Amino acid sequence: MTGPDDAGADVLLPRLSGRESTGALTVSRGILTVQESGCRDRIPPSRSRGVDSTYFKRFRMEADRSTPALPTDLPAGYRFVAWSEDLLDAHARTKHRSFRDEIDAVVFPCLGDLDGCRRLMREIRRKPGFLPDATWLVVRGDGIATLQWCGTIQGVVDASGVGMIQNIGVVPGHRGLGLGSRLLAQAVAGFRRSGIGLTALEVTAENSRAVRLYQRLGFRRTRTVYKVVQAAESALAEPALL
Repeated sequence: MTGPDDAGADVLLPRLSGRESTGALTVSRGILTVQESGCRDRIPPSRSRGVDSTYFKRFRMEADRSTPALPTDLPAGYRFVAWSEDLLDAHARTKHRSFRDEIDAVVFPCLGDLDGCRRLMREIRRKPGFLPDATWLVVRGDGIATLQWCGTIQGVVDASGVGMIQNIGVVPGHRGLGLGSRLLAQAVAGFRRSGIGLTALEVTAENSRAVRLYQRLGFRRTRTVYKVVQAAESALAEPALL
């Protein structure tokens, strides 16, 4: 899952002074980036805690046109709903219900707050490369009384022409049915219909279930980043790890 809120000042990383690297190593806007090739990582596998900050390990994963098309058929009773402007809040509420008790709400605290998810959806919608054809909801039921918003995904084409998955979220109670993989397949298909051959996303390394899913779907790791979360934010969000 791509990080929704990477803004912040550059940071000093004294614990990384012993890194051995023959690859690229950069720090920008609170993100330490390590190219996968030629770099021996000395940070613990998923996170490292400093005096004022916690560093969460995340993988960038990519799939190109050589990746076979993925199935988009949904289980009986579920259906896709295409993007429309009046569904922005439905995406935000589904995103919040999907992530509020997950590790990603620790890494990106806005995901643990409904108003934060609304702000995030407005920011995604305003991006120049926002792609409606890669932005979908999964719902179950038809009438107002029975309608359930079950999953969400958003897609943006970045300045380099890469299709970036913003968030893939499936609400608890609808997991284990393949909705996440179908949402991803639907977004990738939308990118390809728009002539975008390379799709990328970021996922927190601690979310091993998601990492394995993306690998099964043909995504490969291309680099590692470390998202910096300030101590105050991390302390407030810690119960989500229990």
